[in-house]
Amino acid sequence: MTVLIRLLGLAARHGRLMLIAGLIAGILLPGLAHAMRPWLQELVAGLLFVTALRIGPRQALGAISDLPAVTMVALGYQLVLPLLLAAILLACGWADTRLGIALVLMLSAASISGAPSLTILTGHDPAPALRILVIGTAILPLTVLPVFALLPAFAGAGQILASAGWLFLVIAIASSAAFAIRGYWLRQPDRETIAALDGMSAIAMAIVVVALMSSVGPALLNAPLDLLPWLLAACLANLGMQVMASMVLRHTPLRDQLVPLSIVAGNRNIALFLVALPPSLTDPLLLFIGCYQIPMYLTPILLQHFYGRPDA
Repeated sequence: MTVLIRLLGLAARHGRLMLIAGLIAGILLPGLAHAMRPWLQELVAGLLFVTALRIGPRQALGAISDLPAVTMVALGYQLVLPLLLAAILLACGWADTRLGIALVLMLSAASISGAPSLTILTGHDPAPALRILVIGTAILPLTVLPVFALLPAFAGAGQILASAGWLFLVIAIASSAAFAIRGYWLRQPDRETIAALDGMSAIAMAIVVVALMSSVGPALLNAPLDLLPWLLAACLANLGMQVMASMVLRHTPLRDQLVPLSIVAGNRNIALFLVALPPSLTDPLLLFIGCYQIPMYLTPILLQHFYGRPDA
């Protein structure tokens, strides 16, 4: 057991490299990526479980006084921003373009389940990221309706409601199980145990990204020039949202939660819509969704200096 804990601690120290290894494996091994994709929900549930186990119920719940502010942030991310973008696209006549639809979907989505793990890898407190993940997923059935009603491409949102409800159930079950274990057997984990849990999170994220890269590998090998515009758009959308959110949040009472809330701003669970919208709408967006994983998993490296000194 001691050897395993030390190995997991080693994985935690090299967590950023493990994310890169996961990206490379997903690109170079498309057969493995396609084989893992049907297990994506189970992999995401496992990642949520490990992350919640690392954080613990006390940190995850945080101060009750913070909940209204975090809810307002989630509404701003998932409702105000996509509505604003949709209105601009309609005014410019770009509402039916593939890039326009992809960006609206991205902004409409709740946080990715790996946002707390990404926050850990930047050296900051992951608890606010978990809180906004739970809140954002809970309100998703309500926030997507006005956004999708505004654009003609999104006809009907019944499947969205069902998928969002299922995702919230997965989060609730995985988090509850982890909190129960933390409450009974890991009430006060030492530093070595926390490092081992961080290592488990890094390994879980590296495994999940392999399943999400199933469309990027073939495109990179067969038509790399077609991939570049989508990769550029995904990087600008993801990293740009993080930078803009950080600049705004540093002037608010939530500036002490700036890093996790900024990471959530740019890293959204757009992959949820693959199972909630018709293939005729999502198939043309697979390259964007695949490319979107690249800045997502490189966030702890690309924005390491921007986010500054890790928490103590």
